[in-house]
Amino acid sequence: MEIVCQNCMSKFKLPDEKIPADKTASLPCPKCKSKISIGPRNQTANSIHADITSSDYDASEKPFDFIEEEGRTALVCESDTDLLKKVVNNLNLLEYHVTVSDSGRDALKKMRYHQYDLVLVNESFHCEGPDSNMVLLYLERLNMIVRRNMFVVMLSDGYRTMDQMMALRYSINIIVNTKNIDDIGKVIQRGLTDYEFFYGVFNDTLKEVGRA
Repeated sequence: MEIVCQNCMSKFKLPDEKIPADKTASLPCPKCKSKISIGPRNQTANSIHADITSSDYDASEKPFDFIEEEGRTALVCESDTDLLKKVVNNLNLLEYHVTVSDSGRDALKKMRYHQYDLVLVNESFHCEGPDSNMVLLYLERLNMIVRRNMFVVMLSDGYRTMDQMMALRYSINIIVNTKNIDDIGKVIQRGLTDYEFFYGVFNDTLKEVGRA
């Protein structure tokens, strides 16, 4: 569904399933912070010019993630301030709309409401290591149809960058060692190129056998 803020006229896309079926929802515009009111899903057309009014249902605290048209989204789970700054700067350069999570539970809540194109998580994000990392465990257990549409990066102090065997061990796409943090943008671009090539061939094969 397309949402248009009447205050700043910014356009955003919001998945239909995030809109309550029988209540009016209210949430802030991510650009100008004005309140946007959205009618019930069963009364809403595919394109809405939402009014900035009060409503009977305030969803401002729900983790709705707006996606600008043709925009890509990234969720970052990193508690080290210096590493976080470098990661966010590089993802911004790659033109991702970045959301930063402050805990494992917060990350799971955000992923419940939005499927991110890229998820970057430190192996020790509010835990002792990757084996007890609730974000990594959640991603590992995702339905494969959902998981293969997400590119997952794990930051590690112990494993080397692009260690394919350990990436397979933790069901992620690539590993980036924190010593290589200054090159993380280049590493992600390389990994994305391999990922897009592989799934391009995979999807073409599915079409050939009539499964896509």
